[in-house]
Amino acid sequence: MDSFIELEREFSKPQGDIVEGAIADRFRGYLPVVVDVETGGFKSSTDALLEIAAVPVLMDSNGELVTSDLVECNVEPFEGANIEESALQFTGINLNDPNREALPEADALRHIFQPIRRLMKTHNCKRAILVAHNAHFDLGFVNAASERCDIKRNPFHPFSCFDTATLAGLAYGQTVLARACEEANIEFDSKAAHTAAYDTAKTAELFCKIVNKWHRMQ
Repeated sequence: MDSFIELEREFSKPQGDIVEGAIADRFRGYLPVVVDVETGGFKSSTDALLEIAAVPVLMDSNGELVTSDLVECNVEPFEGANIEESALQFTGINLNDPNREALPEADALRHIFQPIRRLMKTHNCKRAILVAHNAHFDLGFVNAASERCDIKRNPFHPFSCFDTATLAGLAYGQTVLARACEEANIEFDSKAAHTAAYDTAKTAELFCKIVNKWHRMQ
């Protein structure tokens, strides 16, 4: 996984230095954070959160969006969670894998939220805003898990989000992540897809490319 993350960082190397606070000015005080979740089904209130990954987005001195470090976590299903066998087959998640090293839901969320809060403070952002492909799905699971764990400091805006499916539909005429990446000339390995870390990295690349393309047109 470490080698994969290092390769994925190559796409986002800044052309200039990161400018502290610039991202807040670009998005009305919000810190964009690209997120992907893998789950046991489609219902955030009843189905398990199984994987989560996040990568914050910052801005360099040329006004280009770049990514910060990716953070990821496997998650233990909450007590009584529903897990559809079809979801496990789709994602390839093996809940009995001894190397899975999943954290309880509350610990997993803290692991994801803490670096986001630190960057919010550093870059003078009042809140994080979730970026995802079909974003309300991911936001729904993050919010439901936060409520179950009674986490008072969920950094994400409770309902606003940036949806790369919509942005890609506008920019490239495609709403499926793999196809949107293909149109954007972003390498996409379908065999590696449907893990939270991989999909987050590719969604981040797509988001940065679309926003940076718009920036260059101005």
